[in-house]
Amino acid sequence: MNITTDILTKYFQQFNHDYFADGLPLPRLVPSRSRTRLGSFSCKRKLTWRGRKLYDFTIRISTYYNMTERHMQNILLHEMIHYSIAYTGLKDTSAHGVVFRGMMDNLNRKYGWEITVTQDTRGWELSEAAQKKMERQRHSKRLILALVTHDGKYFLSVVSRRCAGEIELRILRTSDIIEHRWFESSDDYFSTFTVVRSLRGRRVSKEEYERFLPK
Repeated sequence: MNITTDILTKYFQQFNHDYFADGLPLPRLVPSRSRTRLGSFSCKRKLTWRGRKLYDFTIRISTYYNMTERHMQNILLHEMIHYSIAYTGLKDTSAHGVVFRGMMDNLNRKYGWEITVTQDTRGWELSEAAQKKMERQRHSKRLILALVTHDGKYFLSVVSRRCAGEIELRILRTSDIIEHRWFESSDDYFSTFTVVRSLRGRRVSKEEYERFLPK
């Protein structure tokens, strides 16, 4: 489904009325592009003479996957539970502690929802926007860092261009690296690499390292 702010607002208001007694002020509802976080709740805190005050409540729902309406609703309800706990000042044992699980189990048992603490996205279809982005990335040149350490280990990294200068300075300051080179490549070999913003990479064999360099 196409997740928009209007759709999130519609279901937030419906669920707020049905399950939270209209007790939650409308937060910022933001479609996100996150691959790893299907949903998130956040707010800001400040100290006043009356104590701690929470404000700027925000719920984000990912549009990275082509979720069904039911999946989206379960994720929204998950984040609304977090919102309710924070807004009402309840103390929980952990992020998904006794209070959270009690509210989650009640909604599942009483109203037939399938809210979970975690969600396995293996096998989920990507949204059209995410597929187009991946296709663009597949054909664009990536910035590659290849390096060898003193103890004979070989690493390859796909580096964020904005962080390349800082990483280069870090390399020059360390004595652990005996060789490093920068490249640009559109080779599909790097399509599964995470784009890094710090000095880290994927360890590869010497043979794999040397086989790649001529490319």
